[in-house]
Amino acid sequence: MELRHLRYFLVVADEQNFTRAAGRLGIGQPPLSMQIKDLEQEVGAVLFQRTSRGVFLTEAGEAFLPEARQALEAADNALHAARRASRGDFGKLRIGFTGSAAFNRIVSGSIRKFRRVFSGVEVVLEEHNTNDLIERLQNMKLDTAFIRPGITEPHGLVLNRLPDEPMKILLPTTHRLSKHKKIPIAALSAESFVFFPRSVGPALHDEIIKACQDSGFEPILGQQAPQMSSVVNLVAAGFGISIVPSAIAQIQADGVKYIDIDGEGPRARLALAKRQDMTSAVLGNFIKIVAS
Repeated sequence: MELRHLRYFLVVADEQNFTRAAGRLGIGQPPLSMQIKDLEQEVGAVLFQRTSRGVFLTEAGEAFLPEARQALEAADNALHAARRASRGDFGKLRIGFTGSAAFNRIVSGSIRKFRRVFSGVEVVLEEHNTNDLIERLQNMKLDTAFIRPGITEPHGLVLNRLPDEPMKILLPTTHRLSKHKKIPIAALSAESFVFFPRSVGPALHDEIIKACQDSGFEPILGQQAPQMSSVVNLVAAGFGISIVPSAIAQIQADGVKYIDIDGEGPRARLALAKRQDMTSAVLGNFIKIVAS
């Protein structure tokens, strides 16, 4: 039994006339009659009573009618669902991000737009450091992630590079340099840095260290913060100074001042990562929004 048999049956039952039903279906009357006979033979019962006044459903036909209609509706729904899925209109997307990337406008803006445009997709967000995000991508626990990449691409992943983010100097408001609009990195040579562990963000950590070395000094590594957002609070508490991605300036904590870097400063790299073998239509739609 094929879906067209059910469709032909429903049209004939609706029209109660083979000629009108054939015209509505766009086929000849003899082929339609043959298709209905084939259906009746497969069902093992006569579905229509044929008279000079037209055709009418038999008791078997009356019993077959609601089931045939339901089966055809289910098939149409399945077809519609498959087409929507192939377009990425619904499903699930697991997105990871680092603590510092969460403040980047590209990250928050892309997620917000995707949820608005593809409201049928369930979005699950996870925050981890870059190393953990890479591991979760490789282990298929995430579909994509905003990471702070190093120079080389991680094994098995594809990186869609996003614009590098400038960085700022973070000072306590009581610091002697806090009134300046711009400060060269060399002016921080005697300062104690509040830093996050290299394991949390090796690329970002190394970029800041290199910027200090290029300015002629090794930074004094003082108080360690468990994560990037904690750096702001520790600087506010007077534990030292720091250098952070400019998006972190959205954290307007009391007791801190964000200062632009005078001259060439470090850049915070950002990328959207995915597995090389990941071909989800849902993910494809998200990548397009991020790149737009």
